[in-house]
Amino acid sequence: MNVDIIQIITHMIAFLIMLWVLRKFAWGPFLGILEERRAKIQSDFDTAAAKRREAEETAARFTAQMKDIDNEKRLRIQEGANEGRKLAEDIREEARTEAKKIIDKAREDIQRDVAKAQVELKEKIVNMTMTATERVIRQTLDQEGHRRLVSTFIDDLEKANPGRNN
Repeated sequence: MNVDIIQIITHMIAFLIMLWVLRKFAWGPFLGILEERRAKIQSDFDTAAAKRREAEETAARFTAQMKDIDNEKRLRIQEGANEGRKLAEDIREEARTEAKKIIDKAREDIQRDVAKAQVELKEKIVNMTMTATERVIRQTLDQEGHRRLVSTFIDDLEKANPGRNN
């Protein structure tokens, strides 16, 4: 094996020159490109992390808003139910009041009709009694005398039986 020292030295010098040229002209731009790429990747990671945090914050706000909406919905449903109950109670109370008015009016009407019927009955009794009295005594009294006589008779009957005219 024949080793040529000159050739080895020449190769070493050429390698060192090439290394110096690469370092001077290629290594700097190459490292700059690598550094730019690393910075861009780091920036992309930072942006992704910021967007992820922003998405988590938005999701948390959305969840809180949904809870608030649910609470407000429940509150409004409860208010509606309470309003419905109150309205139903008002309607019931109004119906009770109206029914009481109708019953009171019916009682008044009945009392008025009873009083009217009593007056009519009294008049009929007076007339019947006058006719019967005339036939019995066969004498004719004037109309006013008959009425006084019968009216006094009926009043005496009412005083004698006070509970029977109701």
